[in-house]
This record gives sequence, C-alpha cells and structure tokens, in this order.
Amino acid sequence: MKGATFVAAVARDRSTFPFRTELSLEPLVRFWMAPVAEDDCVTREAIARLIRSGLEKAPELTGVIDDPALLDRHGDLVDVLMAAVFPPAAWEQDYTAALVPFQLRSFYATPQCEKLLLGADGQVQGTVNADEETVATFRRLFAYSLVLKRLYDVDLGVDYTIVLTVKDPGTGLDRHFNVTLDGRFIDVIPVGDAPALSDHVRARLLAHRFPFDALPEIVPGDRFVLRGFTVFRATEVTDQEVLSSLKRDLIDKESVVSTARFEALQDKLRTFFRRPHLSLGLAAIDAEQVFLLNHGAEMVHGCVFADSKHMKTADFAGTVYERAVTSGQPLLIHDLTEYPNRTCLEDQIIEAGMRNLVVAPLHYQERIIGTLELASPVPGDLNPSQLPKLGEVLPLFAVAVQRSMEELNARVQAIIKEKCTAIHPTVEWRFRRAVLDTIERHAVQGLEGPMDLEAIVFERVYPLYGLADIRGSSTQRMLAIQSDLVAQLRLARDVASTAHGMRAFPALDELRYRIDRHLDQLGRGAKSGDEVSVTSFLRTDVEPLFDHLAGLGGAVRDRIEAYRGALDPRLGTVYADRRRFEESVTRIAETLSAYLDLEQQTAQSMAPHYFEKQKTDGVDYQIYVGDALVETSGLDPLSLRNLRLWQLMVTCGVALRADRLKRELPVPLETTHLVLVQHAPLAIRFRYDEKRFDVDGAYDIRYEIVKKRIDKAVIRGTSERVTQPGKIAIVYTQPAEAQEYRGYLEYLQSLGYLTAGVEDLELEELQGVHGLRALRVGVDLSNPRAGRQVTPADLHALNS
Repeated sequence: MKGATFVAAVARDRSTFPFRTELSLEPLVRFWMAPVAEDDCVTREAIARLIRSGLEKAPELTGVIDDPALLDRHGDLVDVLMAAVFPPAAWEQDYTAALVPFQLRSFYATPQCEKLLLGADGQVQGTVNADEETVATFRRLFAYSLVLKRLYDVDLGVDYTIVLTVKDPGTGLDRHFNVTLDGRFIDVIPVGDAPALSDHVRARLLAHRFPFDALPEIVPGDRFVLRGFTVFRATEVTDQEVLSSLKRDLIDKESVVSTARFEALQDKLRTFFRRPHLSLGLAAIDAEQVFLLNHGAEMVHGCVFADSKHMKTADFAGTVYERAVTSGQPLLIHDLTEYPNRTCLEDQIIEAGMRNLVVAPLHYQERIIGTLELASPVPGDLNPSQLPKLGEVLPLFAVAVQRSMEELNARVQAIIKEKCTAIHPTVEWRFRRAVLDTIERHAVQGLEGPMDLEAIVFERVYPLYGLADIRGSSTQRMLAIQSDLVAQLRLARDVASTAHGMRAFPALDELRYRIDRHLDQLGRGAKSGDEVSVTSFLRTDVEPLFDHLAGLGGAVRDRIEAYRGALDPRLGTVYADRRRFEESVTRIAETLSAYLDLEQQTAQSMAPHYFEKQKTDGVDYQIYVGDALVETSGLDPLSLRNLRLWQLMVTCGVALRADRLKRELPVPLETTHLVLVQHAPLAIRFRYDEKRFDVDGAYDIRYEIVKKRIDKAVIRGTSERVTQPGKIAIVYTQPAEAQEYRGYLEYLQSLGYLTAGVEDLELEELQGVHGLRALRVGVDLSNPRAGRQVTPADLHALNS
C-alpha cells in the first residue's frame, strides 16, 4: 500500500469532516484545578496557585483560542500548564507535541519533535503507513468514538497503529515513528440537547455490529463541538520497521537478483545502521564457485547465476573473506588501508573508495552458504557496537540466498533431466557446471531459445565391469515357450477330436492334421518364430470355431472350457511355464541388483566413482573411477585397488546369493559370474542422444566390443564356456593384470571367499577381439562370510 502524507490526508478530509473543532486550554486548566490526593497535595496546590494567579492576568487562555499568538504572549504560563503533558526530564529527548484537535498543526512541541517531525508552519511532516482514504476514515472514526465515550459511555475500541516515516535532515535516511494521538484533553460539547441513544443502538455499538457509515445518523456532526487539544506522541521504531520490511522484501524470490530490489535492500540497511554511505554486497558459495552480487554484475535475468560475477573459492585465498568463512564469525576491519598482508582483492576494494569493511558468513542449517559484506568509505563507520544489529539481519539474507540457490538448482536439474535424464550423483557436478556455463553464455551473448550443452568428457578413467548372467537363459526361455505352446495345442486338439467324434466333418479332421503338424514341429525343438506363428494359428483358425462347435454337445463344451480356463486372462495364451521362468529371472535380477545397490554405499565411501547397472537375464554393471570424475580433490592411490578387491568380494556375494536363491525359484536357474579387467585408462563421453556414457575414441572402442561379446567366450581348443556356475572368470589381456589379480585371489582364498586353486585359461578369439585370457576360480558357497556386506575393514589386510 502506498503511504500518504499526514497533511495531504487531513487536507482531503477537511471539507467532509463532520465536527467543528476549537483550540482551548480549558481541559488542561481543569486538570490542574481538580482535587488531588494528599501525598501530592503540596506540589499540585503550589502549581494551581501559580496558574490561578496567571489566569487572572490572562483570562483569555481559558476560552477558545483563535489566535496562536496569544500563546506566545503568555509563554511562561503556558509552559507551566504544559508540564502535565511534557515532563521536564524528558523535554530534550521526547517527540511530543500539542496539536489543534483533529488537525495536524502544532502550537507547542519538544525541540526534537520540532526539528524532525514538524515543518516550519507547525504541520506534522512525513508519510504514514496507509493511503489518504484510510487516514481520513480513521480520523473520523476517532472523533465519533470520542463523542460516544464522553457522552454515552460507549467504547468503540478504536485502535489503529500509525507509523510515520520522515527523512532525517542530517543523514537523508528514513526514520520511522510509532504515533499515538491522545484525546484526553478534548471536551465534547453538545449544541443544544444531546441526541438520545436507544438501548438497541447502544447494544449494537457495544457489540461492534454497527456499520461505520451509519454513525453520522446517531452522532450528527453539527450537534457537537470538539474543544481542547490533541497530544501527539511519537516513539522511534526505525529498527523494528526496517527488520519487518526486510523480511517482507526478502520473501520475494527476486529480492537478491534484481537491481532495483537489491538497491532497496541496501537503502534499508543504511537506515538500519544509520550509515548513509553503506554499500551492500552478497556472495553465494556453491562448492568451488562463488557468485558475487552487486559487484559489477547487472541483475536483469532474475537468476543468482546469470546475474552475478563468478569466481573460484581459490581466488579468495588469504583474503578477509576466507578468514570470515573459515572462522564462521563476522570480521570487522576498521580501516582497510591499515590492514596487514592485504591481497589484491582488498586493494581493489580500497581503489573503489571503501575503507571500512565487515564480512559476515551466512549460515543455513549449520553450513555456510555465502557471505554478506558491508563497506563504507569512512574508516570506523561500522564498529563493534553494530555487530548485534548485524546479527539480526544475517538470518534473513541467509534464507534469501539459500532460496535463490535452490531456484538455481531447480533450473539446473530441469535442464539436466531434459538433456540427460537421471545422472549419477558422483558426476552430477560436471553436468551442473555445463548447465551453468551454458546459462552464463546465453546471458552474456543475449541468446534465446533452447540451450545446447557443451560436450562432457572424462579423460583417464579406469573401467571395472562385472556380469552375473543366467546360464542358458535363452534355451530355458525357449523350452518354456515350447512347453506352453504344446500344452495349448493339445487342448485345442482335444476340442477338435471331441467335436469330430460327435460330427465327422472333413474340416475338423483337416484341423486336427494342422494342429498335429505344429505339435510335430515343436517336438523337434522350438524356433524363434514358432511363438508368433502358433499363437496366430490358434487365434485365427481354431478359437473362432469354438462358439459354433459348442453346439455339438456337452463333451465339446467341456473341452472348450478346459481350453479357455488354461489361458492367461491378460495374454490370451497358455503362459504357465513362461510365467515360472520369467518369475525366476526377475527374482534373480532384483535380488542381485538390490545387493549391488547396497554394496555401493560402501564402495562410494572408499572412492567416489560412476556406477550404472542394467537388469536383463541377470545383472551387469559398469564402474568408472578416476581423478577426472571428482570435483574437489584427487583420489587416494589405493582407491583403485580397493575397488577392484571390493568388486571380487561383491562377486562372491552375488554368487552366494544366486546359489541360495536357486532352491527357492520355480525354475532352478544357474548363474555365472565374470569380471573384465583393463588396466589402461580410457576416456568416456556422455552421449546426449542416447542419454548415457560411452567410451570416447577409436582405441577405446575395443573395450566396449569385449564387453558385448565376452559372455560367449570359450576356452581355446574346447567348446566350454569360460563362465561356469559357482565360479568367477576374470578376463584380462596383459600379464601385469593377471599378476595383480592373483594377489587379490590369494587374499580372498585366505579369508575363505574362494576355494583353492586358480585356472589360467587362454580364450578363443572373438569377432574383432583376440589375445584374451582368463583366471577362473571357485567361490566357496558354504562360507557365510561371503553373505555379509563388505566393509572397508575387509580391505585392510591387502592395503597394510
């Protein structure tokens, strides 16, 4: 709501204000002449005698005063009278004035009130926290309530907080005052007999159920005169008002990312600290980046990133900002020119004309999210006495900066999800940086439209690949398909044979022949196209005849019901063996996948890495680890060894769980386990079109080829697969890789994870791949140790 000046509001209401008002000191004189308690009798009597003596010489002071000059002529007597309202001890500090009733013209005021709140003509200056109509309404309501209270003992309970804002002539800053208007020295004088007030109207007024616009009917303005004066008192509430205003402003999501709003915040802080030259600066800390606001950045995009100057935390090494953030407490510099060991950043602040500086960290939920900076060109302008006030505003700005960062994060996440779907947390920082760089590029270049993110490539990362595959899953699936199709064909043949027995139609005999031909073909083994062809035959050539054949007799109808009862209601086919197979495959995949997810918690604590897995007929997973994947610091030299050992331990756990699960499955499927080793680092690139990582470069493509074909590898000179149930096959190409893994295997054998003995096998060439070898070792499926979660302590022996 836009504030109105007091003077303008009263001037607007002057023609419609219903009561005649008169200035008089008579109510004040009565106060002094009234009987008093014995303990105050001597003082009051002495003052009363003095006033009586003075009034004998100036009897005009007891009547209506039309000429303010009369008060000046009898100033000494007026001072004595006004001592009841203006305590001498508070004369120099209070903001108090005596006003013509229901006007804003003062005829007596304290020095502070005259200096700050009154104009040269005695009118109250400044704006109030309401529009002109509201101020005028309150003024009239106050008058009506005064009449009703004095003459009818009806209290309307009128209460309205008036906050007056004025410019301090010394600093030019706003100051805020809470204003009270006291009408105790106003007499209500009826013109003729006072209008009567019915009990019904009185009851409605006391219940506050009488509409304001009806008051002129029961209290006609021309029937009353308001005579006396109003006591105006103002109490400074600048700090409270500024804090309330800052709270309201900082709720706005653009409060710290809009130039106009930021400058408004700065102005309010100048008022709050009573420092007209104060300069505000804000910084948001995001990992290794710092976003500076109001430091040469134009805020036009409504975004804490696009509208800020960007620096690295390393750029603040040794500065007052680093000291403040490290200590977690505000840092106050009396004069930067005298500050020892200045960096170039402090020198830049001095060059900008600033000498006095306060840097305070912004805390949100026990972590530092940014800093607030207050600077002044006047040394010592901000001193330790202002630190308590600073503590009041810091939480407000912390919430605003946090909200702006959350909105930035939401924007970044939306772009990442649009361009990249879900991203593994370990590498999310790199995608975030790409999005922020793109936002900045668009802001700098004024680009519109969709954002094309930069290429995301991680160099020199080490891959770890593992596979838990269901042995013979394709064969098992085909057998299940074959079994279900044979069962459905036999049910169909029962229908055709029974119907032919009832009616020897040649067409039914021909139908039995076609069914038998499909059964004969399936008896020799199911092929990939049989599921579609047999299902199509049954739905097109057999099932449409059932309604007609049901009329041949009850035996046929029973066979038809048996056929239909055996069908899966959703798929419309016999799906018994296939369901048992799919249920078995799903349970294996979900069990092993959940186990890998659980173990990832340990692995990530050992070494941050990228991890992705895929559930098919089993589970395969890919790990990438390397310095390039980590945002803040490099990896421990043991991290890669820890992950490789962890992978083998987890593979033992996978084998053990798969073996235990086999006994519970509808179809007891076997699983095989493989680990692919590559010591040479490679580069990976995120493919935006496929929304996944892939190796980057022709040389590294070989790794992907091996991954896709390795599960089919056989031992050279045999037809035996390198992967076998209950064993782990570790595929490698370099002797150094075998040497390292033999050390791991020996350690795990000592712990009972693996059985004794290690096979070293040469593998047949795969298409496009040659030179592969494998170490193969058995998992001790009776050892319960492999069944519990791997912990960092399990890796201690190898690393020590």
